[in-house]
Amino acid sequence: MRSGVPVAMNSGNDIASAAETRPGHHLAEAWDALKAEEPSLRARDGAAQLGVSEAELLAARRDLGIRRLRRPWGNLVRSLSDLGPVMALTRNDYVVHEKIGLFEEISVVDDLGLVLGSDIDLRIFFCHWHYGFAVTETIRNRTRRSLQFFDRDGTAVHKIYLRPESNEDRFDALVSEHQHPDQSLRLVVQDKRASTDDLPHSEVNPSDLLTRWSSLEDTHDFHGMLQELGIGRVQAFQMVPENYARRVRNDSFQVALGRAADIGLSVMVFVANPGTVQIHTGPIHRLKQVGPWFNVLDPGFNLHLRGDKVTGAWVVRKPSRDGVVTSVEIFAQDGQQIAWLFGRRKPGEQELDAWREIAKSLTH
Repeated sequence: MRSGVPVAMNSGNDIASAAETRPGHHLAEAWDALKAEEPSLRARDGAAQLGVSEAELLAARRDLGIRRLRRPWGNLVRSLSDLGPVMALTRNDYVVHEKIGLFEEISVVDDLGLVLGSDIDLRIFFCHWHYGFAVTETIRNRTRRSLQFFDRDGTAVHKIYLRPESNEDRFDALVSEHQHPDQSLRLVVQDKRASTDDLPHSEVNPSDLLTRWSSLEDTHDFHGMLQELGIGRVQAFQMVPENYARRVRNDSFQVALGRAADIGLSVMVFVANPGTVQIHTGPIHRLKQVGPWFNVLDPGFNLHLRGDKVTGAWVVRKPSRDGVVTSVEIFAQDGQQIAWLFGRRKPGEQELDAWREIAKSLTH
């Protein structure tokens, strides 16, 4: 399955009462009741239970100090280096990726942003950053401050949390500088985008796919190639020989991380949603399974994966100017790419043999 275009859209102004579009929902009261029953309930899960988006729930909550922020987001992101160490969080429906560090080497061109710091490494697509908020909340008698950004449908695309060592004065100044002139905090969000079905196999030329795949010189061109051909990612994997894409066990992502940790091998862990790609580069140490959650619990990097939601895993090999680049990619039932994993590699360097051996060892 491939990402599609909106199939429905709320009409009218995007500043309006959420209650007007969802009659009978008193979100603040409903949230308070949910939290009383489940004190550890997270906002994203609570919003799902209430049948609203996380952004709508955030705007309705009475237990928070909230200020709405304004575009252009690129100007705000350029200023994030002033905050000092923070925690950057990017997630999708099935995995959470958390990194602690500095916003460094920031560049913005039109709707694209890059953060290439030694710890925080992001690819940003500002066309999916529609709402932004500065949030202050109290959790167990401690104040937590954050910047939170959401897509048009109210789904979170990126969050930035202050740490004890962060510069709170600069945070206040940044929020004041980028504060939205309308602080009513009343939202109408669009309906979620529907996925687009892949082309029928009969309409795809496997020979053309294989020719173009084998001619790649940069792995970043893979996504564009699929878009030009109108082919979904998993669909493409199914249509090429196993030396290009090979189906493996659904827990192969976790197995590969475990084997990398055993030998101290540095890896690159990617998690994405439509607005942000977040990358961890480095070794992995502490792995822990808690119920359905597979966790990496390292200083500076946490990952929380719903392993039970993985319904497909693939070892994928793509040619490049630096030789073959191998990834382990996992998918959910709805076709969403959950996360993907590489051995650590810089442009101009060949892939590590140890990583290739780990990928080779994965079985179906």
